[in-house]
Amino acid sequence: MPAPARTLPWILLALEKYYGRPPEPISTDPFALILWEQVAYLAREPTRLAAFERLRQEVGLSPASIRRAPVATLRRIARLGGAIAAPLRAERMRRSAELVKTQWNDELREALSLPLAKARQALTAFPMIGPPAADRILAITGAHPVLALDSNALRVLLRLGWGTALRNYAATYRSAQEAIGPHIPTRASDLSIAADLLRQHGSTLCRRATPRCNACPLAPCCSYQLAAHSIG
Repeated sequence: MPAPARTLPWILLALEKYYGRPPEPISTDPFALILWEQVAYLAREPTRLAAFERLRQEVGLSPASIRRAPVATLRRIARLGGAIAAPLRAERMRRSAELVKTQWNDELREALSLPLAKARQALTAFPMIGPPAADRILAITGAHPVLALDSNALRVLLRLGWGTALRNYAATYRSAQEAIGPHIPTRASDLSIAADLLRQHGSTLCRRATPRCNACPLAPCCSYQLAAHSIG
């Protein structure tokens, strides 16, 4: 059973009414956003934020400051973001700082000014930066109008009927991006809000295994919910 059509603005307004307005991005500097991804792993937002702020205070967030920092300091801060692979994540921060210098002369925004496909490629060359994180950086910095979809946000869009679940994640991600592309906002701030609302909804109500469809503000336009109801 197809779901009644709803525009993306309607969906985002419904989510904002339910969850509230998301906070502003932690930074609009592309290298700082790379560090945000690397400083923690499989950590809750408060844990990631605490590690990121310690990095900001003790070391700094510029490529040069990361290159100057003692490895022991980077490792200690990385452990604040979770015990998993903390030494490796510290090394990845250092390697990323070196990459900005060797490839972009410490001017990472030059990479973001490239055409979209090449800008994505430049960002995914950094450790721990996959396509969703690259798109998040491009959107927050205002470099390209793309909607960053982590696994939670992607699941929400698929259940609403945007995109197709295909055999691999990359193909599914492209399918959703192509479907939603003509409908997304163009301002960086609006893109960031949209991505955060979809991510929050996917992690809170529209969960993979046990979605809480009875509480969902998007139930009237959700193909997944209507299909489940018709089967039940």
